[in-house]
Amino acid sequence: MEKDVNTIAVIGTGVIGAGWAARALAYGLDVVAWDPGVDWQTRLKAAVENAWPALRKLGLYPGASLERLSYADSPEEACTAADFVQESAPERLELKRSLHARIDAGARADVIIASSTSGLLPSDFQADCQRPERVVVGHPFNPVYLLPLVEVLGGKKTSEGCIDRAMAFYAGIGMHPLKVRTEIEGFLSDRLQEALWREILHLVNDDVASTEELDAAITYGPGLRWAFMGTCLAFHMAGGDAGMHDFMKQFGPALKLPWTKLEAPELTPELIEKMAVGTRKQAAGRTVKELERLRDDCLIAIMQALREYKIAAGNTLAENEARRKSRIPSSNA
Repeated sequence: MEKDVNTIAVIGTGVIGAGWAARALAYGLDVVAWDPGVDWQTRLKAAVENAWPALRKLGLYPGASLERLSYADSPEEACTAADFVQESAPERLELKRSLHARIDAGARADVIIASSTSGLLPSDFQADCQRPERVVVGHPFNPVYLLPLVEVLGGKKTSEGCIDRAMAFYAGIGMHPLKVRTEIEGFLSDRLQEALWREILHLVNDDVASTEELDAAITYGPGLRWAFMGTCLAFHMAGGDAGMHDFMKQFGPALKLPWTKLEAPELTPELIEKMAVGTRKQAAGRTVKELERLRDDCLIAIMQALREYKIAAGNTLAENEARRKSRIPSSNA
């Protein structure tokens, strides 16, 4: 973990911010949170408590406690005592820009300020900061407290040293930091997810398939493979002993066929209703909190299964378990 990070400020406590709070608490850190919303403390507390059973299954670090969560009355107050700041406000550039200026004014000069943005460029929202060199993107994936991937990148004024320090901090709280070498909208993972999402919307809009059928097309097939092997390596194998070269020769011509549509369809009320009706049917009466707990149990089971093979998220889990055990005092001491 980044040296001397004992307290993390979480600015913005929606789904992503609450996930950051839960992960930090599970790693024995103090969390000071702030949000401008109504009754946000109650909602944050409920979200963290809902995540805690899953975190217990993975194993808590020494000192981990829900009691280490506290609340601030302003972002400046939250950042005053923080050793690391994670901002998770809504995806509006002007909001991010003004909020980062306030965080920058309140945080100590040596404290890294990270944003959870899923696509905005750090060069844009670091513009009004007095110390823009310490502003980075640390883009996580939901649920933040379980999924290890975090995309890390800086803006034009961010120092390489701060990027390295941010990556060290994220690795120390059990994550797999992936450095995005080029400042690009949407970064890496979301650009891939958006391509799939656009095609889903077209297929539903054109009455080709339902949301349930399209989800089945992923979960029973490529989704299982994606848990441990990405598209590039999987397609390399599909080329046989000659690998990617033969795969491209065999299947490359199909890329010229009109199989997919890159532009998203118009989000009409009818399409939105189709998506809503389809996913409500899939939920089968279960609340979002119930679905979250089911998702968490399934993710843990997959990561634990992959742990034996030390591959993908299973390898991250194995490394983190070894790190955690090294910090637990021996009973014979």
